[in-house]
Amino acid sequence: MAPAQTTEKKAAVKAAKPVRKDPAKAKADAIAEAKSFAPDLAARIGSTPKTKFRGNPDIFGRLVQDHDKHRALIAMIEETTSGDPEQRKMLFEEFVKEVQAHANAEDQALWSSVLREPSATDDARHAVAEHKELDKLMADLAARDYSSPGWLRRFAALKEEYLHHVGEEEQEQFVAAEKVLSDKDLKYIQKVFERRKKEEKAAAKIEKKIRLK
Repeated sequence: MAPAQTTEKKAAVKAAKPVRKDPAKAKADAIAEAKSFAPDLAARIGSTPKTKFRGNPDIFGRLVQDHDKHRALIAMIEETTSGDPEQRKMLFEEFVKEVQAHANAEDQALWSSVLREPSATDDARHAVAEHKELDKLMADLAARDYSSPGWLRRFAALKEEYLHHVGEEEQEQFVAAEKVLSDKDLKYIQKVFERRKKEEKAAAKIEKKIRLK
């Protein structure tokens, strides 16, 4: 092979390799995506747990990207007032559909794969259990009056649970999962996640169920 052809081939391979995005830019892009639903509202997500995955082109970076979008939606929901229940309802329903589609796709793609490795099953089961708890909290809020002054107080409990969950994933569970998955696994998981999330969101329905306790 001629030197020029070798150089061109190397350049093509380099160009095709996924590139890590600057973490600050990755976070800003995720916030901008959330802001597109209500540009008039602030999305002050503040500091986030330190994670090595933000901006990564692999599945873990993709999941953190979603987390940052969800954090922004939470911040925007907190900016809504009881005098505009329709905007609050719109943002909350987008949050619910996003989180449920993300969690279901994550369970099917990532945690189902991790469960095959005995040393990491506790992390996988913990993550899946917390997804189910979030479902219950979201169903409770969806069943309540969006114009009620107490709605945001209940939303604060969901926010606390959600931020705790994604913080654990980003700082502990993803780190453990990465250790038991091969590069081939990660590529397959990312492909499945993208397909399943799209399907899950298209089929998402807002469940409404008051929590009695």
